[in-house]
Amino acid sequence: MSLRKITEGIYAVGGIDWHRTSFDELTPLHEGTTYNCYYIEGSEKNVLIDTIEPKMLHVLLGNLSRLGVKKLDYVVSNHAEQDHSGSLPKILEIYPEAKLVTNAKAKPMLQDLLLLPDERFLVIEDRTTLSLGNRTLEFILFPWVHWPETMFTFLREERILFSGDLFGSHYASSYLFSSQHDVDMYEGSKRYFAEIMYPFRQNIASGFEKILSLNARMIAPTHGPVYDNPDVILSLYREWISDKMKNKVLLPFISMHGSTEVMINYLIDRLIDRGIEAIPFHLSHVDVGQLAMELIDAPTIVVGVSAVLGGMHPAMAYILYFLNLMRPAIKHVGIVASYGWGSRMLEHIQGSITNYKPEILTPVMVKGFPKPNDFAALDTLADTIAEKHRALSL
Repeated sequence: MSLRKITEGIYAVGGIDWHRTSFDELTPLHEGTTYNCYYIEGSEKNVLIDTIEPKMLHVLLGNLSRLGVKKLDYVVSNHAEQDHSGSLPKILEIYPEAKLVTNAKAKPMLQDLLLLPDERFLVIEDRTTLSLGNRTLEFILFPWVHWPETMFTFLREERILFSGDLFGSHYASSYLFSSQHDVDMYEGSKRYFAEIMYPFRQNIASGFEKILSLNARMIAPTHGPVYDNPDVILSLYREWISDKMKNKVLLPFISMHGSTEVMINYLIDRLIDRGIEAIPFHLSHVDVGQLAMELIDAPTIVVGVSAVLGGMHPAMAYILYFLNLMRPAIKHVGIVASYGWGSRMLEHIQGSITNYKPEILTPVMVKGFPKPNDFAALDTLADTIAEKHRALSL
């Protein structure tokens, strides 16, 4: 069991998944994760904020039993994704008097995903309040972090912000509060932001002052620790949503017979000569989460690729598709490619860049092994990147 007390009458009742190794069958998890949900006891009413991954429903039910919860007045759904909503059908069955509190956008999504009946819903609007007696919940609509229906719940008296997935991290720990951790939470929080929230950074930025205006004493997300020192995570998010760039280049590459790798290694050295940080990613064993983290403040990416049957290597096709989903703030894209007898790689690569609009730098396309003029073209590419970065004051 993982019942943990936040303050009198307020408990974390979710579960710790120590051994989960991937999320959404997409991104690797190195530290497991948690599925956080919260129970609040008021003088007149009680509430469960979010539920839990269905496979861990027994943990949530056990925690509620330990607290002696015989009935629930309200269950709040801040986010319809199933790792937080998937246990709702069973919870509503066990607690037939409970009303499901959510917003108008979330209601049909929950019904589509979980087949929940109309009569169980209590639909709220932005800034609606709900009294528990001596405690008051305020609901704050904050869509597109990272689904269209997302919202927050703010406990006014204790100034605790239940933020859903925003400000989360995939980190399994015995400790509840961020201040208790003896490890640096920076990388886990940044990885989570990069993998999940980065494509929605403009939505977060546009509403960030709304979050700051709450002056929250704690931030309680649905994954990771409860922030009892919220200024730490708020300051990090302020940096990450700024699109502030660093003087660096990302170089994801795949090389079948060595030609592309020779060119990428040469370009790395030339970038370093020009004072630019070069960060290569070999696509045969790339951690897409690490690549996503580096995207946050990278102005330039150079893809290195080999041809397969006239098209680009499938490993690069996957990475370019992933990058396109991320909608990065990348300003420039370089292309370094090798082929044997012919290739349509250039049009395939350019056709994979649709959700962001970088400048495509002059490609270096090489038939076979690179020759002296190809290395000269790589020198020119390094010079061009250095010039572009200077223009950005990097």
